[in-house]
Amino acid sequence: MKAARLYEYDPAMNVQLKIEDVKAPTINSPDEVIVKVGAAGLCRTDLHIIEGVWQDIMDVEGSLLPYVMGHENAGWVEDVGSNVTSVKPGDAVICHPHRSCGICLNCRYGHDMYCDHGLFPGLGLDGGFAEYFVTNVSSVIKLNTNITPLEVAPMADAGITAYRAAKRASKMVNPGGYVLLLGIGGLGHIALQVLKHTCGARVIAVDREPAAQLLAKELGADIVLDGGHDLIEQAKDLTGGGAHVAIDFVGEHGTENVCWKLLRQGGELIMVGYGGTVEVPTLDLVANEIKIGGSLVGDYTELVELMEMNADGLVKMHQTEYSLDNINQAIDDFKNRRFTGRGVIVP
Repeated sequence: MKAARLYEYDPAMNVQLKIEDVKAPTINSPDEVIVKVGAAGLCRTDLHIIEGVWQDIMDVEGSLLPYVMGHENAGWVEDVGSNVTSVKPGDAVICHPHRSCGICLNCRYGHDMYCDHGLFPGLGLDGGFAEYFVTNVSSVIKLNTNITPLEVAPMADAGITAYRAAKRASKMVNPGGYVLLLGIGGLGHIALQVLKHTCGARVIAVDREPAAQLLAKELGADIVLDGGHDLIEQAKDLTGGGAHVAIDFVGEHGTENVCWKLLRQGGELIMVGYGGTVEVPTLDLVANEIKIGGSLVGDYTELVELMEMNADGLVKMHQTEYSLDNINQAIDDFKNRRFTGRGVIVP
């Protein structure tokens, strides 16, 4: 099969993935599922993998390379293990990015992202930037009728990551309150839609890119800001003291130390983007009683919920398509913000 493989890490991101023929995956366990990839989302985590940000976590000795990235996958079931009964060959599915075991205590509680034995195709083992990849039955969700893999693939990670954070935020804010979203890209534009359909909060969208600002307006943001030097003053004035909740989808390049300053007393920052370092004086934490926490992807049930919202037409992914042969162009366009929303790789 054809696959795009990473051969080396490079902080400057000057390396390119190699398109080559490799052996197709086979069933090696009774709970496994082989998926014919219909589409795979291109994620900022993929850029961080190329940079080597994840090397100390998933590949300390560099022995994993070369390997296939791609953890936002949807397609059609190609083959199943002997214990798999919930899906069959030909079924259209979206794949939760985490291969959970289903039997550890965290899984029993429904927290499959904390699975004691979890695996992450695309981060540490071969993923979906290929014609086929292997996952297990605990990750696959059958798509609703008339929904195609191409329409929803990035929702496997970008979608549920945004959904989880937005769902959490919606429970914290009363009607008339303010939720501020920093970064209206592949995740931010999904969170905006989820918030508009799950709570009565006023949504402030912040992004420096004109195309992202336009998309935010089209999706119903109540206020759109360009993230200039006076962002903190603007946000405080517009909200009468600051946002009740802020979600930072960037998490680096300085945003991580701006977002917490946009909160009102008692506010909460949900950090989704990463790469930077948050530095908050303890006096600010105490005097303003602000809270700062992270949010990691989302559980299987949250992806099911998001797929239902998508099927009802409430949440749609704004995306740009690239062929697998053009994946390096897609990566370069992503680095340089030449598209709004999400990039999607189609084998």
